Amino acid sequence: MTIKSAAAAARATVYGYPRQGPNRELKKAIEGYWKGRVTGDALRATGAELRRANWRQLAGAGIDEVPTGDFSYYDHVLDTTVMVGAIPDRHRDAVAADPLDGYFAMARGTQDVAPLEMTKWFDTNYHYLVPELGPDTVFAADSAKQVAELKEAIALGLTARPVLVGPVTYLLLAKPAPGAPADFEPLTLLDRLLPVYAEVMADLRAAGAEWVQLDEPALVQDRTPAELNAAGRAYRDLGALTDRPKLLVASYFDRLGEALPVLAKAPVEGLALDFTEAAAAHLEALAAVGGLPRKRLVAGVVNGRNIWVNDLEKSLATLGTLLGLADRVDVAASCSLLHVPLDTTAERDVEPQILRWLAFARQKTAEIVTLARGLARGTGAITAELAANRADLASRANSRITRDPAVRTRAAAVAEADAHRSQPYAERTAAQRAHLRLPLLPTTTIGSFPQTGELRTARADLRAGRVDTAGYEERVRAEIQEVISFQEKTGLDVLVHGEAERNDMVQYFAEQLTGYLATQHGWVQSYGTRYVRPPILAGDISRPEPMTVRWTAYAQSLTDRPVKGMLTGPVTMLAWSFVRDDQPRGDTARQVALALRDEVNDLEAAGTPVIQVDEPALRETLPLRTADRPAYLAWATEAFRLTTGGVRPDTQIHTHMCYAEFGDIVQAIDDLDADVISLEAARSHMQVARELAAHGYPREAGPGVYDIHSPRVPSAEEAAELLRTGLKAIPAERLWVNPDCGLKTRGWPETRASLENLVTAARTVRGELPAS
Repeated sequence: MTIKSAAAAARATVYGYPRQGPNRELKKAIEGYWKGRVTGDALRATGAELRRANWRQLAGAGIDEVPTGDFSYYDHVLDTTVMVGAIPDRHRDAVAADPLDGYFAMARGTQDVAPLEMTKWFDTNYHYLVPELGPDTVFAADSAKQVAELKEAIALGLTARPVLVGPVTYLLLAKPAPGAPADFEPLTLLDRLLPVYAEVMADLRAAGAEWVQLDEPALVQDRTPAELNAAGRAYRDLGALTDRPKLLVASYFDRLGEALPVLAKAPVEGLALDFTEAAAAHLEALAAVGGLPRKRLVAGVVNGRNIWVNDLEKSLATLGTLLGLADRVDVAASCSLLHVPLDTTAERDVEPQILRWLAFARQKTAEIVTLARGLARGTGAITAELAANRADLASRANSRITRDPAVRTRAAAVAEADAHRSQPYAERTAAQRAHLRLPLLPTTTIGSFPQTGELRTARADLRAGRVDTAGYEERVRAEIQEVISFQEKTGLDVLVHGEAERNDMVQYFAEQLTGYLATQHGWVQSYGTRYVRPPILAGDISRPEPMTVRWTAYAQSLTDRPVKGMLTGPVTMLAWSFVRDDQPRGDTARQVALALRDEVNDLEAAGTPVIQVDEPALRETLPLRTADRPAYLAWATEAFRLTTGGVRPDTQIHTHMCYAEFGDIVQAIDDLDADVISLEAARSHMQVARELAAHGYPREAGPGVYDIHSPRVPSAEEAAELLRTGLKAIPAERLWVNPDCGLKTRGWPETRASLENLVTAARTVRGELPAS
C-alpha cells in the first residue's frame, strides 16, 4: 500500500471506554444487587444498556471500530480468569451454584472464603484481581461473555473488535496459588493456556469478529530472554491458527523495547503502540526493524491517561511519519479510556477558560476522529479544529494560573538539609517511646472510618445550600466524638479522628490548595464499584491556610490517648490527580511537599504527637522500565522527607502504603526515613513483612491483619495468626497492629466487629511474648 493510500485508509478506534455511565448507574446497580435490592436480571439489563449507550456514542462521534469485551462488572482481569476457567478451588462451588454471585465472591470474598488478591494495574490507580495459578491448574474456555457482547454490538450495525487481555500478560500478572511451590512460574503454563485462547478466538470469529485485540502491556516492562521467547512462541502459535480473526497485539503505558522486534516478526496482522509515553522510542525502534510492512499499525497518539487537550499538529506530524512505516495506520488513544472521566460538558463549576484545556473520554474520542480525518483527507479537512486547538494550547501556556513566582522562588531555595530529620532514627525512637508510652504491639487504624449515609447527606445538603456551614460542622463534630469514643472503648492505642469531614483523601486537600482544580462529575474507576474524582493539577501549588489542624486538635481534646494527624503525601497527591504535563513531575512534587510541610509543622505546633503522611502511590507511580526508576525514586523520596523533615525528634512520623508490590521499592521505603510504616499484608499473608526483614529494614512497621476491601469480618484468631507470622520477620518492639487500609468504604457493624477482634488478637499475642 502506498503512503497516500495508507493515509486514505486511516480509521478511528479506541481500546475501551468508561464503564460506569454518566451518573454511575453501574455502581448503583451492582451495590443494589449486593444489598438484595436489584435482581441479577436487572443488573444485567443495566449493563447491556450502558454498553449500547457507549457504542452508540462512539459510533455517533465517528469511531469506525468500537471495542467489545472491555465492559466489566468488576475487573477485566477477573473476566479473563473466568474466560480461561482458572477459578480458584475455594470459589468453584459458588461459581457453579450462581456464576454472578461466584464472580463477586472472587472479587470481594465472603464471610467464609477469601477473595483474590488485588493490586495495581501497572503504574495506574486502577486495581485488578490477581489470578492464582499452580502446576495443577486446568484451563477451560468460556467465551460466553465475549461472544455475547460482540453480538450485541453487531446487532446495532456496528463494526466491532473484541478486546482481551493477552495470554502472556495474563500469566505474567498471575501469582502462585495457595499451596503451589513458592518458586512456581505461571508463565510455564503458556502451552496449556494457548489452546484455550485459540478456542475463544474461533468462537469470536464464528460470531462475526474480523479482528481481535490481545492486550500485552506487560511487554513494555523489562523482560528476560525466556519471557520474550515465550511471547514470540505465543504469537507464532496463535498466528499460525487458521480458524481465527485477524490479530491486533496492543501494548501501552511505555515503550515496547526489546519486545518490539519479537512482535514485529510474529505472524499477526497488526500492532497497537503507545505514541504518547514513548513516541520517540517507538519511532526509532520501528525504523530499526524496518517498519511493519503488510501490517496494520494502530497509533495511540491521544493520551488515554491524562486530561489535557491533544496537540493536534504534533500528533499529525507523528502520524505522518508512521505512514511510511506500516501498511495501514489507524488512530487511537494510547490505552483504554477507562482511566479518564466521561465528559467535560458536565462540569459547570470549572472556569470556561480552563475547560478549554481539558479533554475527557468524549472529547478524546472527538480528537481521535479529527486526527483520523486529517490523516485521511489532509489538514484542509480539519482547518477549524486545528485553529481552535492552537488557541486552546496558547491559552494554557500563557495563563497566569499556571505560574506563581513566589512558589517557584521557594522551591528553588530548598536545601539538602531541609529534606532530613534533625536526628537519626535510633535517637528519635527513644524520644518517641518516652513521649507516647505505648505497649508492645500497639494498635491503631490507618485513618478513615466509615462514611455514613448521614455524613454524605450532610455534605450534599451543604453543597445544595440546605444546611449552613455551622450545621454541617456540628454533624462532623458529632461523628468525630462517636469515632473517638468507639476507639477508646475498643482499646485502640493510637487513635484517629476518622476523617468525617473529607470527601476523598486527595480531593479534600486539593480543594484547599491553590493550583488545583476539582470536578463535580469527573469519576474514574479505581476498583469494582469504588470510583474517585481525581483533581487536576493545573498550576503552581501553595497552601493558603491550615487544612486539618482544627479537626485533629478537636479530636485530641476528647481523649488522653494520642491522636494521629492524617495527611496525604506529595507523590500520592500527584499520582491520584491528573498531573500537569508542562513541567517535570519532580518540580510539581516539590511544590506540593512544601505546602504539606507547612501543614505538618502546624499540626505539631498544635500538639499533635503522631503525624501520618500516606504514600500508597509510591510504588504505583514507579516507572515500568528499571532504567527510569532511580531518577523517579530520588525526587519521590525527597518530596516525602521534605514534607516531614521539619518536626522535632519526639514527633512520630508514620506513612502508609497499600495494594502494590512493595518488594520492588523496599530501599525507597527505607529512604523515606519514616518512624513507622503501615502496609497492606492480609491477602498476601504477610509477604511484605518478610520483604522488609530480608532488606534489614530498621524501623517500625505495621503489616495489616484485616483486609478492608472484603466485607468479611476476620476472627480474632485469624488476626492473631497473621500477627504471629509477622513476628517471625519483625521483632515485637517494632511491630504495629492495624488494618490494611482505611475504613471509609466499610459499614459500621463490620468495622466494629473487625477492630474489636484486631484488639483482642493484639492482646492475645502480646500475652504470648516472653517477659522482658
